[in-house]
Amino acid sequence: MASDPAPNPHATAEQVEAAWQDPKLANVLYHDWEAGTYDEKWSISYDERCIEYATGRFESVAGKNDWPYETALELGCGTGFFLLNLMQGGVIKKGSVTDLSPGMVQVALNNARGLGLDVDGRVADAERIPYDDNSFDLVVGHAVLHHIPDLPTAFREVLRVLKPGGRFVFAGEPTKIGNAYARKLGQITWWLTTNITKLPALNSWRRPQEELDESSRAAALEAVVDLHTFDPTELEKLVRDAGGANVQAKTEELAAALFGWPVRTFEAAVPQEKLTFGWRMFAYRAWQRLSWVDENILRGLAPRELFYNVMITGTKP
Repeated sequence: MASDPAPNPHATAEQVEAAWQDPKLANVLYHDWEAGTYDEKWSISYDERCIEYATGRFESVAGKNDWPYETALELGCGTGFFLLNLMQGGVIKKGSVTDLSPGMVQVALNNARGLGLDVDGRVADAERIPYDDNSFDLVVGHAVLHHIPDLPTAFREVLRVLKPGGRFVFAGEPTKIGNAYARKLGQITWWLTTNITKLPALNSWRRPQEELDESSRAAALEAVVDLHTFDPTELEKLVRDAGGANVQAKTEELAAALFGWPVRTFEAAVPQEKLTFGWRMFAYRAWQRLSWVDENILRGLAPRELFYNVMITGTKP
């Protein structure tokens, strides 16, 4: 880590201006800014709730016959949510984290140390992964593909660092249709929450105005950092063309997304101390029940393109 750049959580106006023309710089600035509060913002934890979520996503698309994987690499690790919870859930023994954002790598490694997990990390571009050929049994990522400018190059890199027969699993990626309704729900919820909490009776639920303003400025960069939405069939073809074998995409969350996006946005708009453990468990259990509806009822009725999340897996030949 000595050669890695330091986090930059307070970008200058000139850097932000330059980021509008440079998606990779925008990703670094945006995610360095968010690194310290990201887990709170998205209700990320490293306990039963998120272990169950991470392992459930993995198993639903890739099965569990090969658990545990000896070595795994996470691309775009963020705070380590996916890899660290997969390790705690028995999917992975030893992990490596990478992210374009130095701040995120730093937080992920801190989280790993706090959990007593065997993890190393590097600041790295997914289009130029700094590990040798045939290094890993598994490569994973969660909500990362839509940030990568050159996806064919990134998938060729994923296959390069995988051992022959190794697997990749990427989850949490927005579909084209799902992204459209999720963003609209988020915008409406943000407007309602930040305006209703101006009322005197609800003022204790209002975050300080400077925090709301900073969140709004950072959210504006999402137009630069969110580069792709996906059609599941087109994503499968892209990965096959890059050299992947046994490629399969699966979508999930329709009713769960229509519930979950307003909840997540509300949680980001109010003071964190208002979000008790009871609230978080209510939100999670409601999401679980709606996910059951999605999996057992709506999956048989609705085209897969209507669901919010797409996951994709495959192997190296």
